[in-house]
Amino acid sequence: MLDVNAALAQPHVTRRDAYRAPDWLVPQIDLDFDLDPAATRVRARLQVVRNEADASAIRLDGGGQSPVSVTVDGVARSDWSIDDGALIIPLAGDAHLIETDVTIAPERNTQLMGLYASGGLLCTQCEAEGFRRITFFPDRPDVLSRYFVRMTADKERYPVLLANGDPIDSGDLPDGRHWAEWRDPFPKPSYLFAMVAGDLVANRASFTTRSGRQVALGIWVRASDLAKTGHALAALQTAMKWDEDVYGREYDLDVFNIVAVDDFNFGAMENKGLNIFNSRYILADPDTATDYDFDGVSAVVAHEYFHNWSGNRVTCRDWFQLSLKEGFTVFRDQSFSADQGSAAVKRIEDVRALRAAQFPEDAGPLAHPVRPESYIEISNFYTATIYNKGAEVIRMMATMLGAERFRAGTDLYFDRFDGTAATCEDFVACMEEGGAVDFAQFRHWYSQAGTPRVTATLRHDAAAGTALLKLSQMVPPTPDQSSKPAMVLPLRLKLFGSDTGRPMGDEQLVLLDSPSADIMFDKVTEPPLLSINRQFSAPVIVETNRSPADLARLSACDDDPFARYEAMQQLMLDTIVASVTHGRGDHAAVIAAIAETLDDPALDPAFVAEAVLLPADSFIGDQLAVVDPEAIFRARDALRREIGRTLETKWRAAYAQAAALGPFEYSPVAKGHRRLKSVSLGYIAASGAGDADSIAFAQFEAADNMTDRQGALTTLVNGQSNTRVAALDIFYNRYSDNPLVLDKWFSTQALASREDTPTIVFDLAHHRDFTLANPNRARALVGAFSVNQRAFHAADGRGYRFVADQLIALDKLNPQTAAKLVPPLGRWKRFNPERAALMRAELERILAVPGVSRDMFEQASRSLTG
Repeated sequence: MLDVNAALAQPHVTRRDAYRAPDWLVPQIDLDFDLDPAATRVRARLQVVRNEADASAIRLDGGGQSPVSVTVDGVARSDWSIDDGALIIPLAGDAHLIETDVTIAPERNTQLMGLYASGGLLCTQCEAEGFRRITFFPDRPDVLSRYFVRMTADKERYPVLLANGDPIDSGDLPDGRHWAEWRDPFPKPSYLFAMVAGDLVANRASFTTRSGRQVALGIWVRASDLAKTGHALAALQTAMKWDEDVYGREYDLDVFNIVAVDDFNFGAMENKGLNIFNSRYILADPDTATDYDFDGVSAVVAHEYFHNWSGNRVTCRDWFQLSLKEGFTVFRDQSFSADQGSAAVKRIEDVRALRAAQFPEDAGPLAHPVRPESYIEISNFYTATIYNKGAEVIRMMATMLGAERFRAGTDLYFDRFDGTAATCEDFVACMEEGGAVDFAQFRHWYSQAGTPRVTATLRHDAAAGTALLKLSQMVPPTPDQSSKPAMVLPLRLKLFGSDTGRPMGDEQLVLLDSPSADIMFDKVTEPPLLSINRQFSAPVIVETNRSPADLARLSACDDDPFARYEAMQQLMLDTIVASVTHGRGDHAAVIAAIAETLDDPALDPAFVAEAVLLPADSFIGDQLAVVDPEAIFRARDALRREIGRTLETKWRAAYAQAAALGPFEYSPVAKGHRRLKSVSLGYIAASGAGDADSIAFAQFEAADNMTDRQGALTTLVNGQSNTRVAALDIFYNRYSDNPLVLDKWFSTQALASREDTPTIVFDLAHHRDFTLANPNRARALVGAFSVNQRAFHAADGRGYRFVADQLIALDKLNPQTAAKLVPPLGRWKRFNPERAALMRAELERILAVPGVSRDMFEQASRSLTG
């Protein structure tokens, strides 16, 4: 067996408490690029200033460059050395001009970090530590510089040359090459550097700021994709206006450009003035993008734009503060999206995402605080905890402060730290000062991992006309944190009468800041129902003494949409868990609650669609001491089939109403009807109706939009009829030249709840259109399969072997993407001993591969020892 504990001591570990200010600052950097995919030459001029008196040398981080020359103050130097890729130059004075000349090979950069080639483009990705792969530089976020960039390239091959900031000048050269110069007047860290060269066209528009400045906007894509950029451009303009209205933040450059690239490790990158996007978050039209895709484009465009202030103008001091920019900006983009449509449905979607990714992370070996204490490879900490839980921490502060005081705190934060590198502590201090509160105990949210569990027990004294709510909290142990003090939990509470369904008083915001607390309600004239954690006011797990009847009643009468949804979900969850653990569950209560929801004409169809969906297999498994994938599937499928059969008439009516809508329209109402249409179709199929496949296939063929087409395809792929194969063939032939849609073809099959899904996926890995070199395609097949609980956890371990094989191969190409696909294997402790042993064996096999990357080593080793 691999001695993981011994191996774990080998890589360098970066610790938060070891932070020290940079020895040297770089107020100005000039970059001159002679671009060529095989051999790009980079000349850099760094004006450096001493920051620490005892520094005898400057360390400029590097990664794979070939140095041509090094000069200091115009004099060639030969006394430099290379240490772990970094350039070390002895320096005696307080200020110097350092010039370096290096070559790099973008076309061989499969890691997609630094400067690399993608689909005929040359583009960059520098967060977190990619700039060091371009040129030698102190590649850390607390070194802020003003950038001047000159690019020279073959004009026919790369007619468009873009960089951060504003364009200065451009021109042609006699040898068929041309040049362009860009200047960014705002100091920024190296991770925000960006540059793109390629044959691109732009969808152009403008935006007038509230102070009257004209900003030129451009979304740059290949000519064939230009027609798919209108939605992203409109979203950008809407986001710019929203940030002015809600946060008072105005854009500060003359241009704002976005470039879409096919090969990208992330969703997008907020580089100052030149955002670079994964194509999937820019390109959208009704034929190729679902409503979910359209919403995702809007949210990500807004997210990256909002970073202009929460991340760029105010950046993070070190990478342990990553949630300072990401958690805050996720909260901002969630709020923006909620304002564009149904706030209730958006909140449901956000919480579902949190529970699907972050709660399991908090409960597993990779658990870490919102502000981590150490890392081996920083790219492994771009996690749901940093982003999604970080956003919930900001939301809790906003809830406790109220809109006016929260805005005062954010204004103070932006004004005080503009142009600097700040910390999470700086942000919280501004919230305290702006809101006139003490958040000393609340800071535990930044330092403690784990999802708090709240127990809420409500007792009614009919004779006294009172009700007593007993609350208690516990934060479970996580790796390196076994005992933790109580958190501050803002819990929105309200009581309803179980007989009348009417509210019994106003909503209260209770701050549970001790291990337990009692809350007394008076004038309780009928048996009360507890509505708790309304709007999901705290990211916690709540356990109550509410009966199935209580939950069913709340699902019909609660006046908070999220709490109403939550009551329905808890009722379903309790029923399925009872079926798994005891062999029986109260299906009748669930079916009656769903029927009442379907019959309520006042409800938004989008909300209805969310409320009647059964919890996912993985979330059901999270409720069990030992996850049994097959038992969970059987229990959930049995309930789903009974819901379909019993309410078939209602599902058909809901389907017919949605199907009667006119041509495609992207609006909240139309989206809601399409969502309910797909959900209804799924339940009709689950009922076993003889015509279900023909209904689905007819929808598939007649659809004028991808939402309806993929919804029908998903239903067919999960079924057993011959039309499944026909639909897959039609879909593939129609979209085989569209990489983003072809990703849907792969993922739909990888997520199917069929017995033969593993075999199908293994065959797809040899398909001519599958490649690990493209992160989107790798995630579409390998990533999707690994979260298909039933298929991935096949008892014979073949799912584990397949994923491990893919990760080993992918690690040699792109360690960052590979490492992000490890967590499903890391949950081995949650399964029976036989499955656990098989999962452990695959993690050990990954670690035993010669030359395993730091990214993969950290994820796999922590998964074994955590």
